[in-house]
Amino acid sequence: MPSNTSPKPFPDPADAEAALRRLFPALAQAAPSTIARIVGHGIRRKAPAGAVMFDAHTPCGGFPLVLAGSIKVLQRYPNGRELPLYRVKPGESCLLSGSCLLGHNDYTATGIAETDVEVLVVPPPDFEALIASDAAFRNHVFSLFGERLATVLSLVEAIAYQKLDQRLAALLVAKPDPVSATHQVLADELGSVREIVSRLLRAFEDRGWVALERQRIRIVDREALTALARA
Repeated sequence: MPSNTSPKPFPDPADAEAALRRLFPALAQAAPSTIARIVGHGIRRKAPAGAVMFDAHTPCGGFPLVLAGSIKVLQRYPNGRELPLYRVKPGESCLLSGSCLLGHNDYTATGIAETDVEVLVVPPPDFEALIASDAAFRNHVFSLFGERLATVLSLVEAIAYQKLDQRLAALLVAKPDPVSATHQVLADELGSVREIVSRLLRAFEDRGWVALERQRIRIVDREALTALARA
């Protein structure tokens, strides 16, 4: 975690342990000593929206358990483009962090706070000890690999086999209406460039599927967009 995030002690460890069991059902089966160790040794951090939680080619400082907010994990390229890989929300942990700790490798992607976030970071020595000693903690970590692998494989399939207009349509119908996002933000989520996304959005508007407004998009014909996304 970056130094610009602020560590905060838990005012009541008992409340923190209860919150941890509530947010992470898989850890509810862990030994009481495991939960106490996570709370007692873990580093509680808060960071504002836009903060870099971790960056590519930097060492992993621990295993984050997200208590509040959302972290977007993305791949950045030299030409300035970004490819979102997955998001980590409350009650979830970062697969990449677990992979780096297990493999003793640096990060290969970047994590950005999409909103104000609060995380509890399990230090590397405690992470390694709990992986070896507690089956519930170990199962929580390894279950991440299956869940995130499915997400990343879906992303690869979409990029490889779906046209960009299909992916854009699917992205729009998955968001609340109206979609509060700039064309650049949508392009970043699709791993594309703003000019192409803007051209596709204007084509959607010409067809009567959307209405383009300042920094937001109003969906007019959701059925048509859904049909394109599923084509």
